Amino acid sequence: MRKLSEQVVVVTGASSGVGRAIARAFGAKGAKVGVIARTREALEHCAEEIRASGGEALVLPLDVADAAAVERAADEVVARWGRIDTWVNDAMVSVFSPVKQMKAQEYRRVTEVNYLGFVHGTLAALKHMLPRDEGQIIQVGSALVYRSIPLQSAYCASKAAIRGFTDSLRCELVHDRSRVKISMLQLPAVNTPQFDVVRSRLPNHPQPVPPIFEPEVIARACLHVAEHPRRELWIGWSAVKAILGQKVIPGLLDRYLGRMGYAAQQTDEPVPPGRPDNVDAPLPGDRGAHGDFDARARPRSAELWLTRHRGAVAAAAAACVGAGLLAWRSA
Repeated sequence: MRKLSEQVVVVTGASSGVGRAIARAFGAKGAKVGVIARTREALEHCAEEIRASGGEALVLPLDVADAAAVERAADEVVARWGRIDTWVNDAMVSVFSPVKQMKAQEYRRVTEVNYLGFVHGTLAALKHMLPRDEGQIIQVGSALVYRSIPLQSAYCASKAAIRGFTDSLRCELVHDRSRVKISMLQLPAVNTPQFDVVRSRLPNHPQPVPPIFEPEVIARACLHVAEHPRRELWIGWSAVKAILGQKVIPGLLDRYLGRMGYAAQQTDEPVPPGRPDNVDAPLPGDRGAHGDFDARARPRSAELWLTRHRGAVAAAAAACVGAGLLAWRSA
């Protein structure tokens, strides 16, 4: 892959949260960044941040559920900068609700944005990457891709669908001997503004299930994968434990989450009646990358640090072993 400073990047969901942090991070490395989301005001602010940090930005307001609009945006990026090196799919909406209170249209809408939005972005990227036989698509997933939790059935199902789609495409790229890469990031709980704008039928304010990480942790992971493609990257020990736990003790996790999963996803603050949400239409304003949980969120992940520096860690470990052997032989 090209150096980050030389890359042309597209980030969906770039108006807030993880997408905003990723777009900023690419911009700070000097990349050219096309930013996609529904809220123009927030995208314009994101573009200002990218330019101020040394990158270039192109604002592309649209709904990723509109396949034609996503394809036109990709064409516009290529017309401006000649190619797309990395495409990051991140846009999402969510509904916090028991299944028995969900509406069919809510499942449809979450699927259109979270799953089909990733499909639309992937197709738009492939249109330009395959002829060049170069580029990478990064799908922003979640530990919930593997381990669903209560009250987020629409979100969990859409994320699981992304993994199924991505695995199929990866096999086809291998069959075609394509040099286009596709990677998936599996996230832990992240401190983003989504918990202020999701549709919720919970009595209290939604929250990420602790431990919570700052969105910049995810941005650093995304930049690492943009230069060093890999099949999947699990971010944070909490995500690793959830994914491995689902493989080993799924029934036990069902019972545990049935008892603990409701309270863990709510604060003690009541939700005001009629709180607006962004499921069907964007909300005005710019919420930035961070949510309400800075005081509880972790700015770094030891597991991610080890992943990003595994070569140096392995070399240091080998040096320690070698020094120990020399000392033993000299004794």
